[in-house]
Amino acid sequence: MKVMVIVKATKNSEAGSMPTEELITAMGAYNEQLVKAGIMLGGDGLQPSAKGKRIHFAGGKKNIVDGPFAETKELIAGYWVWQVRNMDEAVEWARRCPDPMPGEESILEIRPIITAEDFGEAYTPELQAKEEELRRTIEAQQKG
Repeated sequence: MKVMVIVKATKNSEAGSMPTEELITAMGAYNEQLVKAGIMLGGDGLQPSAKGKRIHFAGGKKNIVDGPFAETKELIAGYWVWQVRNMDEAVEWARRCPDPMPGEESILEIRPIITAEDFGEAYTPELQAKEEELRRTIEAQQKG
């Protein structure tokens, strides 16, 4: 099962505060454990929402909104993508994570990533073939 582990934003992450050398070292060691165990597929930290934009879709129109965005508790400061056996294994690994936001309340949210089976009959063989072609193109571009 593939999951996204979301690091929720905090007041300090939204203010653009960068982690200390100690936290960078601890997270690097944690990421190394995840990679060695074959769990981590990817992940990154995100800039504060002040540097972002949102696109609102409503009534056939698209409205662009510049950050920052108001509700810090709804924002994301970073993420990982993990390949795990099940949700229990994801929770087990998340419990090992160093506190991502020392000095503040930190939250990790774990969400399963949708698979082809989740779409049911709407995900036709033709659509699956197109998706696979896109994945191969992305991989080829990354190998560049």
